[in-house]
Amino acid sequence: MEQKKGFDRNSLIGMLLIGGILLYMMYSNQPTPEEIEAAKAKEEQVVEEQPTPEETPEVKEITPTEIFAANSEDSLAIENLKNRLGSFAYSGTLPTAQEGQTVLENDVLELKVSNKGGYIVEAKLKTQTQYQGEPVYLIKDGNNDFGLQFTAENRTLNTQDLFFEPSLSENGENKVLSMKLKTAENKYLEYRYELKPGEYMLDFSIKSVGLDGVLNTTQPIHLNWDFKVYRQAKSITYENRYTRLTYEHENGDDHSKLSPTGEDEETEVDVNWMNFRQHFFSSMLLTDSPFKEVKFTSDDLVEDETIDTVYTKKYGARILLEAKGGDLAYDMNMYYGPTDYNIFKKYDRNLDEAMPLGWGIFGMINKYAIIPVFGLLSEWFPAGIAIIVLTILFKLLLSPVQYKQYVSQAKMKVLKPEMDAIKKKYGDNKMKIQQETMKLQNIAGASPLKGCLPALLQIPVFYALFTFFPTAFDLRQKSFLWADDLASYDTIAELPFNIPFYGDHVSLFPILASIAIFIYMMMSTGQTMQQQQQPGMPNMKFLMYLSPLFMLVFFNNYASGLSVYYLTSNLITIGIMLVIKKFIIDEDKIHAKIEANKKRPKKQNRFQRKMAEMMEQAEAQKKAGKR
Repeated sequence: MEQKKGFDRNSLIGMLLIGGILLYMMYSNQPTPEEIEAAKAKEEQVVEEQPTPEETPEVKEITPTEIFAANSEDSLAIENLKNRLGSFAYSGTLPTAQEGQTVLENDVLELKVSNKGGYIVEAKLKTQTQYQGEPVYLIKDGNNDFGLQFTAENRTLNTQDLFFEPSLSENGENKVLSMKLKTAENKYLEYRYELKPGEYMLDFSIKSVGLDGVLNTTQPIHLNWDFKVYRQAKSITYENRYTRLTYEHENGDDHSKLSPTGEDEETEVDVNWMNFRQHFFSSMLLTDSPFKEVKFTSDDLVEDETIDTVYTKKYGARILLEAKGGDLAYDMNMYYGPTDYNIFKKYDRNLDEAMPLGWGIFGMINKYAIIPVFGLLSEWFPAGIAIIVLTILFKLLLSPVQYKQYVSQAKMKVLKPEMDAIKKKYGDNKMKIQQETMKLQNIAGASPLKGCLPALLQIPVFYALFTFFPTAFDLRQKSFLWADDLASYDTIAELPFNIPFYGDHVSLFPILASIAIFIYMMMSTGQTMQQQQQPGMPNMKFLMYLSPLFMLVFFNNYASGLSVYYLTSNLITIGIMLVIKKFIIDEDKIHAKIEANKKRPKKQNRFQRKMAEMMEQAEAQKKAGKR
């Protein structure tokens, strides 16, 4: 109890002493009448010298992210900013660096560049529209982040938080925009954009001037680019399949891409360009001096393809830059435009490798045959008719190969009675049946293999066409019959529910193509199925039903142009088969030729002799086993 009383008494004494000291200080520090009058006179002078609100924007608060928007003669505020952000708190001749945007455009591309960060915040393709008829924006509403991260005066800064001074000029017919981040009038970091008439590609450079004492080049300098890809097409599934991050690295010796599904990342060296591809549109960054190291990331944002979505992919690139002589100097290019082979090719920088045209011979067929021919046809015919004419030309080109295939099938049909007799003669001895059948086919000069080889020779062309149609920009938004867009699926009926793998609509072109494939399979495979039902030969009946079913289900969401091609191709093939069989191939002549071949001694090649020996050994082992 006494401790408590003592504590209260001492506390009271202390409070009284502190209060007395404060009162004394307040009394002693009161200004004299002379000081009050001098302060009033100074205040009136400052008010008279202040600019009007119309002359200067009002600054309510100065923060680190408003450095170059600060329009104030308050030396204390400027000093605080310098203390927090060092030399990059310089605001030049105020108010030149402040919030705002500058438009840089030509007849096909409109770009808006923000003072804050100095990077593109809107990219609009003037001549293109998306599936709902709205303009195509590759950049809009904050889907693009682009900035340098560096160390200056022991502080880590990002240019996205700093304000640049814009300066728009002309270089001949070209529009030039200079964005400068200053520490002094002659010390700055510059982004320079130059746009030519009619071009989707613009020159872009990053340069630092006089920052050798400010920019810490001993620490890593990174250019960070993060980009979310807008959906532009009707089919999310189809569009997202061809939306991928692609790039050239190893000094141009290699071209790679990240996975189209899930999350993926990769770190590469000596990168020349990167393409944040969105199926039919591309956002690219190219450099004259290869980037030493880049970390790429890709994230699939489509969790449920049955639900409407705004973005399909999220891409990222963390680029390591090198300062030489204490300053940065990178000459680059940016591209915002169509993923079009003909546009890419004219730049002669391997940009066509960013397109999925197929590898090896498939890509070569596309680049040197299909694309040039289709481009020529598109100048004379509408897109749908151009597809049909292209298909006819390639079918005629392959007709000699198909003719050999049909002759082989006709020979197998003629030999069917004799092969049936072999089966009846040897009963359950499957090894002997196969051995005698091969001898008969060898004497007659006919075999299932000869019928398969011509079909295999056609595969490179068929696969090249399969990869061409999904990437053909010329098909985009081109109509044909009931299809509104040959680069997307056609619709004759909307379903009130979603069928897995099939979708929520019914497309007619895949149905017609499936019917045509089934008829073709019946004509080509059906007549030889019974001939090939022998040991070691596959059951072709399964394939006859599988191919049309695959076309019907999986092509319901594919580009209708691809289905038009398959429909036309199979109709032409059916027609060629009927003409060859009815007017060109004479089965009686084939039979007579086979009988003549039987009478002549037939030499076996090395492979045939080896196969015969192996079969004889197998037969002997089988007999020995029964004993």
